[in-house]
Amino acid sequence: MSEHCWIETPLGTMYLAIADGALREAGFVETWARPVLAPGDEEGDSGLSAEALRVRDAVAAYFDGDVEAIEEIEIDPQGTDFQVAVWRAIREVPAGKTVSYQDIARAVGKPSAYRAVGTATGRNPVGIAVPCHRIVRSDGGLGGYGGGLHRKEWFLEHERKHLQMSKKGQHS
Repeated sequence: MSEHCWIETPLGTMYLAIADGALREAGFVETWARPVLAPGDEEGDSGLSAEALRVRDAVAAYFDGDVEAIEEIEIDPQGTDFQVAVWRAIREVPAGKTVSYQDIARAVGKPSAYRAVGTATGRNPVGIAVPCHRIVRSDGGLGGYGGGLHRKEWFLEHERKHLQMSKKGQHS
């Protein structure tokens, strides 16, 4: 059974679809490629299972500054074997860091498939938990981002800022 909820973020309303405690889809409502239910079309948070609430709370924690909270989210994105391999490799990129599409291609054993990696990245159905905003061009340029480059920039800055703050707190 799939559960749906919405979370208000500094970047707009985010839609989450959770099946058996795993995030299956996530995206910003206004950029979603297919129709989704609007907030208020379902029961809201009161109807969510404990597993779905944990996923929703981890996403909220990420936006509140715990930029590593999304690493603990179980995911179940639907895609080809290659896409799933790419998404798995992207999940290995730590918060606050960036790697290139070519780095991901090498990580999945297809070093010349960086364009295919870009395509797989663009089809990522769980953008917050598979942090494709951390993937950039080989020259360091941002490349594309399905949610808009302003969001990619915001995510990268958000992670850097909160990781620096947590490091400062550790040295106090």
